[in-house]
Amino acid sequence: MRRAGGVIAVAAALAFVGACGGEGHDGGGHGGEQQPAASAGAGTPADAAGHNDADVEFAQGMIPHHQQAVEMAELAATRAANPKVKELASKIAAAQGPEIGQMNGWLTAWGAPPPATSGGHDTHGSMPGMMSDADMAALEKATGRDFDKRFLEMMIEHHEGALRMATSEQQQGQHPGAKALAQKIEADQTAEIEQMRTMLQSA
Repeated sequence: MRRAGGVIAVAAALAFVGACGGEGHDGGGHGGEQQPAASAGAGTPADAAGHNDADVEFAQGMIPHHQQAVEMAELAATRAANPKVKELASKIAAAQGPEIGQMNGWLTAWGAPPPATSGGHDTHGSMPGMMSDADMAALEKATGRDFDKRFLEMMIEHHEGALRMATSEQQQGQHPGAKALAQKIEADQTAEIEQMRTMLQSA
């Protein structure tokens, strides 16, 4: 009888502790605070694990590619003659700026180094569509309709290079976010190429 009573007492104590533990997890301040923290923390390991070399190469290549496009687009504000060229350039800069930040964030999460930052554009010659220092200097000196024509021709070539990079990422990449961005770049820049080709006819 004593042994039976002891077993019953232990079982009752364990049941009480379990009930308290359940209440603390489901309700109260600690339970509410833990869930967001767990969600935020879970994203980084998933990003770090769900990528491959193609994803890293895509981000490391597309960041300076986008940076140059933004640099070209910013020149249009004071040099372009056609308001439609200025509007398109503003749209390009507004779209690609945040994408640069997104890709830098991925590289950080993946523990991958950022793109090499040397002062010249010639060092990026292996990336399709990148302009040389001479190309950028010529665009910077141009104004008016001359600028419009140079800008459209150069940005078409630049976009076409980005399309090749985006296609490669979609075929070889693994990270869902990077592949989705590549798909967005392909859709956006294909439409912009068609728009620029139309504009170039009257430039």
